[in-house]
Amino acid sequence: MARIVVMGAGLGGMAAAYELRETLGKAHHVSVVGLGDRFSFTPSNPWLAVGWRTPGQITLDAGKHLGDKGIAFHGSGAQRIDAEARQVHTGDGEVLDYDFKFLMQFWDCPKPTIAAVHGFCLAGAFEMALSCDVTVAAEGTRFGEPEVRFGSGIVAMLLPWVVGPKAAKELLLTGNDKVDAARALQLGIVNHVVPAGQELEKALDIARDMAAAAPLSVEMTKRAINRTYEMMNMRQALLAALDIDTLIEAGGGPERAEFNRIRKEQGLKAAIEWRDARFKRAG
Repeated sequence: MARIVVMGAGLGGMAAAYELRETLGKAHHVSVVGLGDRFSFTPSNPWLAVGWRTPGQITLDAGKHLGDKGIAFHGSGAQRIDAEARQVHTGDGEVLDYDFKFLMQFWDCPKPTIAAVHGFCLAGAFEMALSCDVTVAAEGTRFGEPEVRFGSGIVAMLLPWVVGPKAAKELLLTGNDKVDAARALQLGIVNHVVPAGQELEKALDIARDMAAAAPLSVEMTKRAINRTYEMMNMRQALLAALDIDTLIEAGGGPERAEFNRIRKEQGLKAAIEWRDARFKRAG
């Protein structure tokens, strides 16, 4: 039985948890660690800012809805990640065991893995798509890792290995979560962009072609490609990056503290306005 811990109860984390539960079935344990007990549907934040929605209309009880699917929820946040022991220490003192392969299983699987994505592919969902061998995106899909905008870190630092250091630094250091499918294709994040609604069929077409090829040749060729990255110490680099993420999460940071203070004292709308104002250019 695998023990999987999804870091973050945002849009990407929640989607990843539901997808993992559906894919793996009830034989494996899935947990989500977030900060606070509410999930907020961030794509509706602009509507909240102009008064077209209320906070109650775009938030829900994360623990209840995850629990309905047999997913454990811990809302006290992560204080420390022990990569060597494969444990997450939560804010309320609980220790959660996890298997680092929860994400790398798609990379390590001897069979080809193909992701078909649409909508918002952010944070954990983005990293899951990166770990697959081939990714097909629908037009209109948005990609990104917004963690730095909220004072968090990257759990699986796969992006530099896919797009190179220049593009990775631009995307990760700005927290850009509005990368469109065309840019993702240009950077090599995805293999194909198709009209919305055709992404699954395109992924299945690729899967059929791979299935028609000689199975041993396909498996050995994938292993050879992966081994190239292993020889460059990719696995050790991912674990080292996870150690740095631990320091970020444990430190909290003034940005996260201020966002949470404004949210508690003035409401979510005011907190979002404060956050977004920090990224507006003067003039």
